This record gives sequence, C-alpha cells and structure tokens, in this order.
Amino acid sequence: MVNLILKDVLIQKKLILIYIATIILYLFIDVSLVKIGFLYSMAFITQTFAYDEKDNANILLNSLPYTRKEIVSSKYIGALVYTSLIIFITSIGDFLLNGKEILFLWKDILLIIGLVMVALSFILPIFYKFKTQSLMIAVGALFGIYILIIKFLSPSLNDTLRESIQKFMTLQETQMYFIAILTIIILYVGSWLLSIRIYTRKVF
Repeated sequence: MVNLILKDVLIQKKLILIYIATIILYLFIDVSLVKIGFLYSMAFITQTFAYDEKDNANILLNSLPYTRKEIVSSKYIGALVYTSLIIFITSIGDFLLNGKEILFLWKDILLIIGLVMVALSFILPIFYKFKTQSLMIAVGALFGIYILIIKFLSPSLNDTLRESIQKFMTLQETQMYFIAILTIIILYVGSWLLSIRIYTRKVF
C-alpha cells in the first residue's frame, strides 16, 4: 500500500514544483494559510484521480498483487499524507518568508485536515462511481447553485460560514473539539467503506 501512495506522489513530481512556487506567491500576498492548505491539498488529491483515469491506471493496478480494498485505502490514507505534506511545505515557506512559527497553530492544522476530510468524504465515492469529467461538471453545477443562493436567497451565507469558522477557532471547550473530530472521523470512515463497496463492484 505504501507503494501506491508513493506512486501518486511520483507522478506529480513536476507539479509539486509548481505547487511550491505558487504557494510562495500566495504567501507573499498574505493569503490565509488555511485556504492555501485546503485548496492545495484538494488539488493534489483530485489530480491523482485525473492521472489514474487518463492513463487507465485502474486496469494496471487491478492486474498487480493488490486487492481493491488496498487500492481504495491507499487513496484515503494517502489523502492525509498529502495534506500533511502541503501543511509542512506551507509552514516552512511561511517561516522563511515571513518569519512566523515553523508550524501552524494546532487549531489551523485541525481545521485544514477536518475540511479536507469532510470534502473528500463526499467527493471520493463520486470519483469511484463516475468519471472525473462528470464530477467536474457536477462541481461546476454546485458552484453555480451556491452563487445563486448567495445572490437571491441568502446574501449573508458567506458571512455566516465565516462566523462559524471563527467561532470554531475560538472554542475553548475540549468536549466540542472531541465531538467535531469524532463526527469527521465517522464520516470519513463511512465514506471509505462506501468507496470500497463501489470500487469492488466496478468492472474495468
């Protein structure tokens, strides 16, 4: 399974340099570290699926001595590895450019990992069920719906979401963090099991 995770890193070795260069650019203009961590983690993870689909990698993977459960699990475990890598790169860049702490505040790290896990809990089963192109169309449609909701139904939605995140960042109750973490883990594991079920039944 480790080799499957390394495979996804190696196929993006050229893109990693682009990621680092653009992360540095965003750090120069003082973009939120949470936004950088979340967006680049999602970009890295979704790109692994795009490469697999483009190169028909699933046919090759299923001819190798890996079970389908291991193939799916490598994506879910790998997603956490890639997110940690992006956090580390961003943290080092912020330290070298702005002289800030070598690591994010632990709340920032939890927020990035939590957001990535929640997003992937919905996205990864769709990746396994449909093609990447279909997902991109769906994402575009959802974004359009989101814009329409903000414009016509709930103009304050962005402010509400921002306030919710700020409240989370200022929480002091350990119990609330525990409940949030437990909920996200349950969601992620449920998505993981669903993806295994979908992929196991898929015909290549």
